Amino acid sequence: MEIRLQKVIADAGVASRRKAEELIRQGRVTVNGRVSTEMGLKVDPARDHVKVDGRHLKPAAPKAYVMLNKPGGVLTTLEGPGVEGRFTVQQFLRGVRQRVFPVGRLDYDAEGLLLLTNDGQLAQRLLHPRYHVSKTYLVKVKGVLDDAQIRTLESGVRLRDGLTGPAQVRKVRKTEENSWIELTISEGRTHQVKRMLEVVGHPVLKLKRLRFGPLKLGWLPPGEYRFLTDAEIHRLRAVAVGSGNHPLPAPPPSRGRVRVGRRLAS
Repeated sequence: MEIRLQKVIADAGVASRRKAEELIRQGRVTVNGRVSTEMGLKVDPARDHVKVDGRHLKPAAPKAYVMLNKPGGVLTTLEGPGVEGRFTVQQFLRGVRQRVFPVGRLDYDAEGLLLLTNDGQLAQRLLHPRYHVSKTYLVKVKGVLDDAQIRTLESGVRLRDGLTGPAQVRKVRKTEENSWIELTISEGRTHQVKRMLEVVGHPVLKLKRLRFGPLKLGWLPPGEYRFLTDAEIHRLRAVAVGSGNHPLPAPPPSRGRVRVGRRLAS
């Protein structure tokens, strides 16, 4: 079966699909001995010989689905040791043999549920606005939101890049000067939660993602990960099917594999 070249590279665990496209543009990929810079090229992994930087691709890695409780002060990237020595999420994934990639991002100072996978097709569906995959955050804000400000968030906030979709807001608790809310959105704009609350006059002091679609962070401690269960994978894939016109192929069963990784030593 013929597959786009960048997908073949991503499925082999060499790099994300976006990074694979960069490798192709840079002339670092050969197909049957010839350099290929054609982005739409399709190849048959069983028949064609694909090399990256002179090395044959390994067979496609088994699909992996990992939930990490990202701590604050960690970069959502797999590249290098981070800027100025800061930690990256890669340093919390010891024991994950497959090369997985973050599905979306969490800000450097944000914490909570981060999904990582090497299932590129599923990741693209989960991030596509068409499927309205919800994300719920526990947010500490400066001051206390009044009813009018909550209605503004719920009906949509005008940002520089346009009007946001409707949000769901629930008051959790308040302290002497600040308060906590739960905010649920189904978009993924850069710094969206922070920008929305800035508009209504309540800057974010702390941000933690509790849910991503059907996935819940639950008991998972900060800095540790686990593999998703079969039931979680099926629920996640169900929200990404959308209209059902292009169903996703089913992954192999995980046999209930759930594993917690080690917390990074400080």
